[in-house]
Amino acid sequence: MSAAGGTEGAGADRRGQISWAMFDWANSPYTTLITTFVFSAYFAKAVVGDEVEGQALWGYTNSIAMFVVASLSPVFGAVADAGGPRKPFLAFFTFLCAVGSSLLWFATPDRAAIPLAMTFVVVGTVGFEFGTVFYNAMLGDIASKEKLGRLSGWAWGLGYVGGLTALVIALFGFVQTEKPLFGLDKASLENVRVVGPLCGIWLAVFSLPLFLWTPDRPTRTREVGRAIKEGLASLAHTFRNLRAQANTLRFMIAAMIYLDGLITVFAIGGIYAAGIHKMGFQEIIVFGIALQFTAGLGAFGFAWLDDWIGSKKAAALAVAGLFVAGLGAVLADDKAWFWFWGQCFGIFGGPAQAASRSLLSRLAPDDVRTEFFGLYALTGKATAFTGPALVGIITAASGSQRWGLAVTLVFFAVGLGLLLGVKEPARK
Repeated sequence: MSAAGGTEGAGADRRGQISWAMFDWANSPYTTLITTFVFSAYFAKAVVGDEVEGQALWGYTNSIAMFVVASLSPVFGAVADAGGPRKPFLAFFTFLCAVGSSLLWFATPDRAAIPLAMTFVVVGTVGFEFGTVFYNAMLGDIASKEKLGRLSGWAWGLGYVGGLTALVIALFGFVQTEKPLFGLDKASLENVRVVGPLCGIWLAVFSLPLFLWTPDRPTRTREVGRAIKEGLASLAHTFRNLRAQANTLRFMIAAMIYLDGLITVFAIGGIYAAGIHKMGFQEIIVFGIALQFTAGLGAFGFAWLDDWIGSKKAAALAVAGLFVAGLGAVLADDKAWFWFWGQCFGIFGGPAQAASRSLLSRLAPDDVRTEFFGLYALTGKATAFTGPALVGIITAASGSQRWGLAVTLVFFAVGLGLLLGVKEPARK
């Protein structure tokens, strides 16, 4: 079945499903190299020059990006459902993420580059997050209900492998070596900020299989203006009738809270490791490589568990694991214990996201699935811009990175409590 000839809900052949999963491989280096491990630490240590101030500014940067995403995700989702294909939207936001990431090359190690770095991170993150809305919404169209969990989990695991591979390339090709590839200058930290263009090129190249071979919904013969009008009308109708979808709404609120805690940890983790445990760029990358490995194992393992015990139970188990591991990491005074709890956190991070994605695919009505994933992005980002902001505020007020990161534990506890009340649809 060709990409042009797919029909809504018709599913995809193996090549189409693998090509869809490859997008997780394509976009994961953005979160590992930019958001979490390398560029975030570079921003705090080299651009800002102070880890505490850097963590606060990084929190504000992510907060701005998440506010934009939270405001517009439901609208884009509704328009896509009314207009038909999702790939055009996905292509645009993939391009936006690749451009924003690549332009981080110009964020030199100088405080004068702070506004430029923050701007390009906002652009890249907005592209990444909006793209994820349309990418996730394709899942229900290319896989049967019985295999949603496996495909979602395998894709997430493949994403961690992609992030791991990019980290290895960054470490041995640019950061650790005495002679970085392409003759990059270590004195001006070109070998570190090159992770921006690396992510941009990686995303552009490895996203191509999805656009070539994964089937999309057919084009609907509507004018753009009419599609927007119908999409917004459908969104308004969905908001008015959310009470009839109380179970799905409860899940989205629960996911909003615990995934925001997870996003905040990922956004701050590299800066926290640099400030509290005095890790340099090289050690942070090694830590990230180990974390990607354990996270990949967790995602692949939970993929089977998702289809076996159910998406809700798999997600609840993962969120409980995140709370325990997060508590251990915050309390750890010794670097070895931080390493241990960090790897435990990785084991549960991927499954929490993958199981949540497959659970929403089971809960959302087929005809408005992108709209619901847009609402999911709204609920998922409604506190995602307050999470990093809270970390920034608490870090700045207390002068302690530890107290700043500890706020994420509340997100995991509250989110888990709400998730336990969600009813998963019965399976055939």
